[in-house]
Amino acid sequence: MIKYIRLLLLPFSVVYGIVVILRNKCYDLGLFKSTRFDLPVICVGNLVVGGSGKSPVTEYLVHLLAGYKIAILSRGYGRETKGFLYADETATARSIGDEPLQFYHKFPQITVAVCEDRVKGINRLKQDHDLILLDDAYQHRRLNPGFSILLFEFQKLVKPQFLLPAGNMREPFGGYQRADVLLVTKSPEGISMTQRNECSRKFGKDAGDKLFFSGIQYRNLTGLFTGEQLNAEVLDYKKIFLLTGIANPKPLLDYLGQFSASIIHHDYPDHHSFSSGNLSKLVEAFRQDPAKEKIIITTEKDAQRLFDVTIKELLLDLPVFYLPINIVIEADHKDKFDQKILKYVSDTTRNR
Repeated sequence: MIKYIRLLLLPFSVVYGIVVILRNKCYDLGLFKSTRFDLPVICVGNLVVGGSGKSPVTEYLVHLLAGYKIAILSRGYGRETKGFLYADETATARSIGDEPLQFYHKFPQITVAVCEDRVKGINRLKQDHDLILLDDAYQHRRLNPGFSILLFEFQKLVKPQFLLPAGNMREPFGGYQRADVLLVTKSPEGISMTQRNECSRKFGKDAGDKLFFSGIQYRNLTGLFTGEQLNAEVLDYKKIFLLTGIANPKPLLDYLGQFSASIIHHDYPDHHSFSSGNLSKLVEAFRQDPAKEKIIITTEKDAQRLFDVTIKELLLDLPVFYLPINIVIEADHKDKFDQKILKYVSDTTRNR
């Protein structure tokens, strides 16, 4: 129903689109200032509101570029603070956002910072780092990154999409032309040539050798407070209580559905700040359910918001696990994908 109501907003989408096109044109013509830096700056972004796999791609780059001194700079979506902040041992999802907190917990060897003004953020970081990874900054035109990776979720790419507010697109589809790499994420396993061609046609002849495909690889379940590792096969015959606050939980539901036919989904909007009431509802449903074999599962991103002291104690004595994911670049083109990025970083570093 909401989908059809949003279509009534199409006239406003036309106005929004005109404004965005004019803004981008002003940047393209140099009428608005766009800052470029002399160190490698890689932007990971998308054209739509909501998740398309930016965090797993950013993590992939951290592993790929492990030989460099890296900083991740994010806006820190959903945080209750302003300005430039480093992630440290006192950081919470409320202070820096869930995704930066995930990066900080996962990669203690790198710097993680947040700043809504990416130019200001890079100026704070550039002296002490070899390269900067920008999480979700494709529409931040005041910054001209050296290399942009633009993500497209497979299921959304093959369907019609509209600009805000009728749809979820932040800018017209033609904005992809600014990107150096076009990466289709969450592609089906064993994607067919017909499906590839359908995606390629969306870009016309402009895609060329910039278009790549990737899928999701789910890793072991990890205990939220214990760190215990469990193989997904343990979910056979278990009742799953699933807690999510992500843009598109369908791939996760499909995956878990391979192991369990009984999934109770507590579904909230993307980046939802879980309240005591939300968690109490989940805990009560879990405790009252008569199933002998049961488990609570959430995503790695959502897990960051469960460490908040106001709700953490509600879950301490329960079997709560999160499910990390990796992005997997299609094997036949992985080397080409990696080399594009490595060459950019190497050339830019050498020319500094």
